[in-house]
Amino acid sequence: MATPGQSLHLSTVLRTLRRIPPTPQSSTSSTRLTLPSRRPTPTTFIPSTSLHTTARLAIRPPPKPPASAEDENAQKAHTFDFDRLDVLSSAPVPSTAIDICHADGFALNSGVRIDGGAGALLVGGEAFAWRPWDGAAKRLVNDKAQWEVSAEGLGVLGLVWPRPDLLILGLGPEMRPLSPATRRAISALGIRVEIADTRNAAAQYNLLATERGVDDVAAALIPIGWKEGVGAV
Repeated sequence: MATPGQSLHLSTVLRTLRRIPPTPQSSTSSTRLTLPSRRPTPTTFIPSTSLHTTARLAIRPPPKPPASAEDENAQKAHTFDFDRLDVLSSAPVPSTAIDICHADGFALNSGVRIDGGAGALLVGGEAFAWRPWDGAAKRLVNDKAQWEVSAEGLGVLGLVWPRPDLLILGLGPEMRPLSPATRRAISALGIRVEIADTRNAAAQYNLLATERGVDDVAAALIPIGWKEGVGAV
């Protein structure tokens, strides 16, 4: 049991405690700290400088020793002469080979010239002036834009014997389809046909006539200056 002195002291302490005001508390329980940002410090690059002042010496390979006769013979043995592949180099050029295609005719290897707007029919080693068009009409293209000549225009091919195996048709300055009637007339003679513009047809004839002979290959060429309704000019 407390004595009167202790009760007085306890009541004094309690009054003192009541006088201590409550400590105000912050409305937030925590505070976020902002750390200072660390930005990278720019670095200045200084190009390096070579401290060597002596000029570089060019390194040259040692000179090759002169080739011996055995080395030269070995090199020649491994070298191929491509001229040997040209099997036609020693073949004679036909006299009917086309040297020049003129606007109004042709110049042959034999020196013969076909001019005056006529075409050239080359068959059996012979050259003929060829005019397969109808008189003053001077047309070789039908209503269907096909190249066409009459059977009479190819009549010479039926008179030669032996007949050529191949006929190369040069249709003039440009390529056109061949009409079925003309193709049938040539096929009826037992002759195959190939068509091209006159420049390419002449080059093809020169090659094949040299390779196979003029008896197997014939050509019928229209001048490169041919114009429908006008003729070769």
